[in-house]
Amino acid sequence: MMDALAVVCQLRDLASEPQNREAIVQDQGCLPGLVLFLDHQNPEVLFATLQTLRYLAELTPNITIMKNELGMMVSLENLIERDGLSVDITALAKEVYNILSEPANPAPRTPERQRRKKPQFFINSSNKKAKSVTLHIQGLDSTHQRSLCEEALLKVKGVISFTFQMASKRCTVRIRSDLPTENLGTAIAATKVLSAQQVVKNETGEEVYIPLNPGEAEVPQNSALPDYLPEEEESPEREVDRAISRTAAKEDSSGSWLNAAASFLSKSFYW
Repeated sequence: MMDALAVVCQLRDLASEPQNREAIVQDQGCLPGLVLFLDHQNPEVLFATLQTLRYLAELTPNITIMKNELGMMVSLENLIERDGLSVDITALAKEVYNILSEPANPAPRTPERQRRKKPQFFINSSNKKAKSVTLHIQGLDSTHQRSLCEEALLKVKGVISFTFQMASKRCTVRIRSDLPTENLGTAIAATKVLSAQQVVKNETGEEVYIPLNPGEAEVPQNSALPDYLPEEEESPEREVDRAISRTAAKEDSSGSWLNAAASFLSKSFYW
């Protein structure tokens, strides 16, 4: 059974892929559900929701739609003013609010752009065995810090491989598709001397940093070194054309994750 955290985390992971962002915003249930989650009491749900909105706002045409979504701006304002939240949550809420508040120069509107579409785009997450994540690691200044980072990543269950670019303080990590990216941030933060942000590209190709909030839950660890997956199965470059591959003939599949998530969001919204 799905819960709020599981749904918003899966939606966040989908939103981290640029090719999915337009379809998520145009889906009939996703934005109302995310607005609902902005009032949630669980800090993990709040942070994952804000991360999802931050990803979605990377696509410029999405900004106007998100800003005009009923309750979006008011909920963000309330979240910014809410007492007792972490600095990371408040800062990310302000960042999303400011992005949505900036004057936009949207592309000419067409009926197709304005109309919400039914989902037809998400492949089942089990079809992708692995994904690549690029991290900017604050504190990665020497071989000693690199060794600490290596030890931390090797302990995370679901990490397949990783490479470092010391000059730019970056690490490219290949992980299983069902591993939450936050687990990497939590493991790296556990070193006490390093912290990580995810590096993503917006629609114009510019790199932006997404904060990874270290969770309190214990990260599942490997008892041995992780197995490597066949390169042909894990290469994200080879799966780009298939990332939005669900055709009309498969729209009614009862196994669609998005259909299940939309159902959950609808029930949450109306109950």
